[in-house]
Amino acid sequence: MALRIAVQMDPLESVNIDADSTFAMMLEAQRRGHSLVEYHPDALTYSNGAIRARVRPVTVQRNEANHAQFSPARSIDLAHESDVVLMRQDPPFDMQYIAATHLLESIHGVGNTKTFCVNHPGHVRNAPEKIFVTEFAEFMPPTMISRNVEDITAFRDEHRDIIVKPLFGNGGAGVFHLKPDDENLTSLLETLLLSSREQLMIQAYLPAIRAGDKRIILVDGEPIGAINRIPAAGEARANLHVGGRAEPVKLTDRERDICDALGPVLKQRDLIFVGIDVIGDSMTEINVTSPTGLQELQRFDGTDGPALIWDAIEKRFA
Repeated sequence: MALRIAVQMDPLESVNIDADSTFAMMLEAQRRGHSLVEYHPDALTYSNGAIRARVRPVTVQRNEANHAQFSPARSIDLAHESDVVLMRQDPPFDMQYIAATHLLESIHGVGNTKTFCVNHPGHVRNAPEKIFVTEFAEFMPPTMISRNVEDITAFRDEHRDIIVKPLFGNGGAGVFHLKPDDENLTSLLETLLLSSREQLMIQAYLPAIRAGDKRIILVDGEPIGAINRIPAAGEARANLHVGGRAEPVKLTDRERDICDALGPVLKQRDLIFVGIDVIGDSMTEINVTSPTGLQELQRFDGTDGPALIWDAIEKRFA
């Protein structure tokens, strides 16, 4: 089948074609004969009952000097002129992001007047990475979500070595490791709480981070593999774009238990492409907004994540 694919993403011109998961998904869609258009969330519009986007038809190729070729932009009705929308812009998970989920949820489905959105916009909205994970608290490290200084201080007194991070942050931004002898907690809380109205996530520090922060990729509820991200020396964060190093890794029995618990929930909610983060034996986040890691996984063990994702999407239309 030939599907019409609309990709809602950050500017395609600036992606790293050797690492970007969205680019890999677009290449695979094109290989299967699907047509591609792309647009930025700023180009999404509600107009007289229709959800429209000003899109650019595009072809992609793995050529660093010329990886995307665009045709002139045009406005389309997403419900009638596209079959699939890939919602792949990066967080922050702010009000623009939330508004986009509302608009796309109104057309989500399969059929002549519906467009299948990946991932399901409503469930993306209801599953911020650091909140969705609390549905599976039995797999989490000791965790608090709060803006209350007294409660956070008590948590620190109990666990001593802690991580403090914004509840809706991404990519490791604003993540702080406070050791037991660190005197900056009060000052840090003052700064963070004054700069935003959102809650903070506070977790017990997991020394196992030195051995890596494992990103496990699930497609339609099934784990397809994992990569391990090793923090750089002197860094508490393992995110690749802040100096973390990716290496191949296998799933443990504990991680398969975690995936077994998550899988049916993800499948039921149309969360097709999901990445979970596991440190030691503890799951710290469930990423449903714009997961990454497909290209690294394919380089390490040959797992073709984009093909598995499109198999799952095409199955909805079969």
